[in-house]
Amino acid sequence: MIRALGIRSRVIVLATVPAAIIGMLLLFQLIAGKIEDLDQSLRTRAAAMARQLAPAAEYGVASGNLEVLQSLLEKAAVEADIRSIAVLSDNGRPLVQVGIGAWETAQGRLDENRLSEVELADRLVYYAPITRTEIIVDDIPDYASESHAAPRQTRLLGWVGLEVSRSTTIRSQREAILHSLLTLAIGLMVSLYLAWRIGRQITRPILALSHTVSRIGEGQLDARVELSGNAELGSLQRGVNHMAAHLQAMQDQMQERVDQATARLVYQASHDMLTGLINRREFEQRLDHALASALQQGREHVLCYMDLDQFKVINDTCGHAAGDELLRQLALLLKGNLRERDTLARLGGDEFALLLENCSVSDAREVADLFRAEVQRYRFKWEDRIFSVGMSVGMVAINSDSGTAASLLSAADAACYVAKDRGRNQIHLYESRDSDLTRHRGEMQWITRIQKALEENRLRLLWQELRRIDGMAEPSRHVELLLRMIDEDGSEILPMAFIPAAERYFIMPSLDIWVIEETLKLCGRYLISNKPLHCLFAVNLSGASLKDPEFRRFLLERLRNEPVYGPHLCFEITETAAIGNLAMVNDFIEAMRQFGCKFALDDFGSGLSSFSYLKHLKVDYLKIDGVFVRDMVTNAIDRSMVEAIHRIGHQMGLKTVAEYVESDEILDLLREMGVDYAQGNGIHHPEPLDTLCGEEFS
Repeated sequence: MIRALGIRSRVIVLATVPAAIIGMLLLFQLIAGKIEDLDQSLRTRAAAMARQLAPAAEYGVASGNLEVLQSLLEKAAVEADIRSIAVLSDNGRPLVQVGIGAWETAQGRLDENRLSEVELADRLVYYAPITRTEIIVDDIPDYASESHAAPRQTRLLGWVGLEVSRSTTIRSQREAILHSLLTLAIGLMVSLYLAWRIGRQITRPILALSHTVSRIGEGQLDARVELSGNAELGSLQRGVNHMAAHLQAMQDQMQERVDQATARLVYQASHDMLTGLINRREFEQRLDHALASALQQGREHVLCYMDLDQFKVINDTCGHAAGDELLRQLALLLKGNLRERDTLARLGGDEFALLLENCSVSDAREVADLFRAEVQRYRFKWEDRIFSVGMSVGMVAINSDSGTAASLLSAADAACYVAKDRGRNQIHLYESRDSDLTRHRGEMQWITRIQKALEENRLRLLWQELRRIDGMAEPSRHVELLLRMIDEDGSEILPMAFIPAAERYFIMPSLDIWVIEETLKLCGRYLISNKPLHCLFAVNLSGASLKDPEFRRFLLERLRNEPVYGPHLCFEITETAAIGNLAMVNDFIEAMRQFGCKFALDDFGSGLSSFSYLKHLKVDYLKIDGVFVRDMVTNAIDRSMVEAIHRIGHQMGLKTVAEYVESDEILDLLREMGVDYAQGNGIHHPEPLDTLCGEEFS
């Protein structure tokens, strides 16, 4: 309970409780002494009166003069405390009595030689013996004896009985107790008041100090405590004030740092840290405002989407540090050509956006061409190398007919893509009926469909056999695995519909990985089926996958884990992909040959310099482009091209394969030329995989 009290209450309790205890002890001692004194005074007076009455009543008792005794008792009974006085005979019978009293029982217990006292609850009774002393006189005393005193003889005549009341004494005792308690209460009240005054003087600065500390704890660091002395309390007050001042100074410094950090965060939230331009988030907000003004007020603005040309070359050649420095320098260059009301932002990577407010399309084209020309003239120097860069720009008008900000950015991005596709370093204005933009949007839709097909496992493999034209038996089968996409309605989509979009937007590695995984599963199940013929599975690899280090690492890792599948794999590489990455393709071929893999050069003859590069490619099969095979029966030039390719392939020790063999006439001509293998619907129609091994494949 004491813990719940404040410091002032504790001081008051500390001051008053000892005083109260001491006062009560003294009061109890005083009351006890007072009660004892009153009782002793009553006893002394009563005993003295009884002793005095006994000799005075001797004559009356001895002479039998009751009137004298009556008069004596009446005079003695005037005291207020006396209830009754009586003279009793020696046998206890009352002779004379004043007042009311009972004198019948004490006779046998009285001492004849001294005063006897009987104490009752409300009174005291005294018995004083009335005696007569007789002296025996000897006429001839013997003075020679040791004692010559005359002998005495005492005879009991009766008793004087005195009964006194204790009520007056008890009343006096009660009054004394009440007076003492009143005195104690007054003393305690005075002590409490003095303790309160003293405690207030003592605790006022302490409470003020506590209140100040509480305010400081609540964050009011400007709170100070008033100095009230130079002693220990003064030192404590000065210490608290110093602490508060120090905390306030620290808070001010911390607040300044917080403000600076907040400003930096606000800046970082709206700006690109590399270039200092505003970022995509802030740009989209400003684009929303511009779009709202166009829709509500009929204003005209222009959005430009700008993408650097050849940036990846610098990034790959000199590293990311060089690419970052190029972006910083170009940002400074472009900011120098901005009008006050224009907004330039970096959207990410090497992509920038320019918002030209209150600007017509013709004026915007001039501004965009100025930016493009500045970037084209700029030369970037890194270490001992100098690079030139370009910039493709896509433009879209912002007017009352515009859609959302997202659609504007998408349209500008599409226009920029068209500018790149038309030769780079150009400006293309978005128009809804633009055929190039229509094709671009179609390809973007294919990207979504391809990704969804991968996620929903709606890709399938078919197999088509490559057969020897001369009809000779071989110890193995050679089949090519053909990719198909199953549309959402269940229809089959040929690869020529979606492969161009996948190649353009770098999704081919994902498709090729799926094909490789399925092919390895097929190899495993074919081996388990214990077919008598060895089977060689040919799969196509795109140029994007060949250039992707992650794809190459994936394929090498899979064959290291399952090398038994290597002799059953044949990878077909297109001529254009091989020529564009000749050294890398040969390194890849060498790595795969360690596992027993075969290689075929697909669509040979479609390149401009096929023959000059053929001798540098370490392949096993040469597949003649079906463009020449399809019309060789009616076109002498195509027939000559097929024959020339076949002869050169044989001279280099390669097996030749003719694609798109659709008729017996084509097959007969190929047989005359000595071509090794034929492939096409005229030879074998593609079939599901379950027909290859006689079981279901999923």
